[in-house]
Amino acid sequence: MKKGLKQTIQATVFLALAALLLWLSFKGIDLTELGAVLREAQYWWLLPAIIFSVMSFFIRARRWNLLIEPLGYKPGLINAFHAVVAGYFANMIFPRLGEVSKCAALGKKENIPFDRLVGTMLVERTIDVLTVLAILGLTLLAGSTTTGSFLTENVFAPAEEKLSSSFGSATLISVIVLLLAVTGVVMFFMLRRRLSAYPLISRIYSFSDGLLAGLKSIGKLRRKGEFILLTVLLWISYFFMSYFPLLCLDSTAGLGVGATMFILVIGSFGMAAPVQSGLGAYHWIVSRGLLVAYGIPLEDGLAYATLEHQSQMILIAIMGAFSIYALFGKRGARVLVSAVNEKKA
Repeated sequence: MKKGLKQTIQATVFLALAALLLWLSFKGIDLTELGAVLREAQYWWLLPAIIFSVMSFFIRARRWNLLIEPLGYKPGLINAFHAVVAGYFANMIFPRLGEVSKCAALGKKENIPFDRLVGTMLVERTIDVLTVLAILGLTLLAGSTTTGSFLTENVFAPAEEKLSSSFGSATLISVIVLLLAVTGVVMFFMLRRRLSAYPLISRIYSFSDGLLAGLKSIGKLRRKGEFILLTVLLWISYFFMSYFPLLCLDSTAGLGVGATMFILVIGSFGMAAPVQSGLGAYHWIVSRGLLVAYGIPLEDGLAYATLEHQSQMILIAIMGAFSIYALFGKRGARVLVSAVNEKKA
């Protein structure tokens, strides 16, 4: 099967999954009531949320540069900013394409090896996951069991039940998978000299070297304090990106810091779903979460999720197109697609 056709089929499948999740989100919803809620919304509260969103792009670009510098490269902040936005734009087309796209874009613009940039991206994603877990821990330590109870009842327990019914004990399956993964990694490195004779395997080893170099870069940071500060500022920006849209609706305007932290955590699970930019998954989990945790009607919860998510998507669509043009000119889209396909080959 040709690569282009295969990618088109994959994108269509993911889009169909997003459509299914959207259908599940809006199933049983009173559309007349939803329309009334959206008509009465105070949309100007989306402006500060958008401002914080743009700030988060710059913060993430600067933090990324700090991870790249120990590798011996100093990309420009503006180029890193455009690469970050281009990555978010790519995620709207194909799930998880954003990480590859932003590395390919910055690598081509600044002449930085792609494998090295992928390593720094992996560090970024690891830190993001740890931060979400830290926020979850903070909400639980603060005395709120809302987040933990919701995730247990609606995410973890159903997933474990599904695994158990399909394959047996979820715990046993997890242990077996972990042991196989560890064995595979050990054999991969022990047989390096012999396996490197094969071109494909040699490229995998080269790729893994880049990943390890990226992971090591965090220990060589020259400005660790700035890196930590930027991480805190990044998640403060995400906090306000979730908070200000709450003020758009009368039913959610009274929700405060705790509810915003709750949305940050469960919204992260929605955005992690294998669909374009969390489409559908974010709407479902946030609207149901607000209903279960705070008694917000589904129509109002969906209105909030739609305002918050779609305003960000419109911003990314506009800025993403501009960023690709700023990086590579009128043929920017073709140049970026070519660079991505080259690295995925």
